[in-house]
Amino acid sequence: MKITIVAVGKLKGKYLKEGISEYSKRLSRFCELQIIEVEDEQAPENLSVSQEEQVKRREAERIIKRVKEGSVLIVLDLKGKKLSSEEFSDKLNSFFISGKSHITFVIGGSLGLDEELVRKADFSLSLSDMTFPHQLARLILVEQIFRAFKILNNETYHK
Repeated sequence: MKITIVAVGKLKGKYLKEGISEYSKRLSRFCELQIIEVEDEQAPENLSVSQEEQVKRREAERIIKRVKEGSVLIVLDLKGKKLSSEEFSDKLNSFFISGKSHITFVIGGSLGLDEELVRKADFSLSLSDMTFPHQLARLILVEQIFRAFKILNNETYHK
């Protein structure tokens, strides 16, 4: 099984890098994990709606180039489906059972994702009703993927 995370922007905080590194090590016994960073668009604060759409479209073009043909595409989106950890585990398992061995998660930049990219996705996932910085979302996602594999393997995981 292969999991790829395509994320807009470079990870900056040391604590985020360390957390992701730790969960990546833990995940190595369950799957091959690859994290790909694509360049974010530089955007001033007061963008018009059309300028925001252009920024998201350019970022989406970079993202889509990194998604492998045949991979299940899951986007993180505020309007996506909210799942418990158990439901998330079941969702991943349903893709594996259907013969899909590669899942790609996409985390957009600070403006979110291009709507066309969201429509192309096989599944749209919301991590919470709360809003998280996109860099923190990367750490939360990696932890939840690890938790999902622990659940799938009937292993306890409390912490």
